[in-house]
Amino acid sequence: MQIEPIQIALRASRLDGWLFFDHHRRDPLAYRILGLPEDLQPTRRWYYFIPADGEPCKLVHRIESGALDSVPGKKDLYSSWADQQQKLHSLLNGAKRIAMQYSANCAIPYVALVDAGTIELVRSIGVEIVTSADLVQEFEARWSESQFQLHLAAGKLVDKTLREAFDFVGERIRSKDALTEFEVQQFIRRKFSHYGLYSDHGPIVAVNANASDPHYEPTGERASHVQAGDVLLIDLWAKLSEPGAVYYDITWTGFCGDVVPNAVLKVFEVVRDARKKGSQFVIERIAQKASIAGFEVDDAVRGHIEKEGYGEYFFHRTGHSIGTEVHGTGANMDNLESHDERRIIPGSCFSIEPGVYLPEFGIRSEVNVYVGEGFARVTGEEQEQILHL
Repeated sequence: MQIEPIQIALRASRLDGWLFFDHHRRDPLAYRILGLPEDLQPTRRWYYFIPADGEPCKLVHRIESGALDSVPGKKDLYSSWADQQQKLHSLLNGAKRIAMQYSANCAIPYVALVDAGTIELVRSIGVEIVTSADLVQEFEARWSESQFQLHLAAGKLVDKTLREAFDFVGERIRSKDALTEFEVQQFIRRKFSHYGLYSDHGPIVAVNANASDPHYEPTGERASHVQAGDVLLIDLWAKLSEPGAVYYDITWTGFCGDVVPNAVLKVFEVVRDARKKGSQFVIERIAQKASIAGFEVDDAVRGHIEKEGYGEYFFHRTGHSIGTEVHGTGANMDNLESHDERRIIPGSCFSIEPGVYLPEFGIRSEVNVYVGEGFARVTGEEQEQILHL
């Protein structure tokens, strides 16, 4: 954790400081941004204030006086609730406008981590609180060059796994051997293990109407058979089993047969073209050095699907930030579930994954887009045609 870059960002945002607060590790962002030890398990409240200028300050309970010893700054101790409130007032003395892990109306829930009571307490001191969402993106969601390379390496292995999974399905379909969604899922998980990939859950393997549930996952007790004539959607995400590795997250769709029904083909083409409009919009705007916000990408993608008459069947955001967690803390491509005005910054990555979910079947097409200094690119293979299995 480097104080100077944070203070430069605070001054650029005309903020007097950034207040971090936690109790029982409720705010994982604070621990990652500040670089606090993973084994730190506080049972009392602590505060850490980085001012726009000057030395950081920390306030910790007397029985956990060493809780923030790993970060720089002058330390003060409290014991009683009255003592805590008085010293918090001193900690923020002179500050008028500060950032905290707060989001107005919980518009960005990934950042809305400070409880309402603490927000009330800080406001009672006479301090205005603004969201730290842009700061979080700057100091937590931006990848290093090594992380970008880890993403590309994981992407090659995930793409390979996907091809092998569809080949596995095709062989079983042609041999007319029974096959379930769960068996395909477990095939993928075994491949992940073999290739040194890690995934916290999933993948999604879904046929027909199951594919119209964007978060459907088969289990040993709940899984449909994969048969000739089925639409098959596979959504898989993984990262290399290395420290600091970041995720790669894609979705492809196949059809179990030689001739794809026109209705399925039409929806696939609409979804594919919407995805391509989104990635091309980002690539062109970044090349032009134009500022671009997450909601604008959602508008570009959603606008195409709405124009084609499927707007009501696309009921989730266009994409999410990607990081060490598959759903990261940077800007989301969203003007549906929230109005994400955060600008897309260099060193960040996100998915573009439109979908159309009809009662009979669902189709989603997903790629990852990385934004560097003056350029943006899709980081892996792109599905152009529906797969014939």
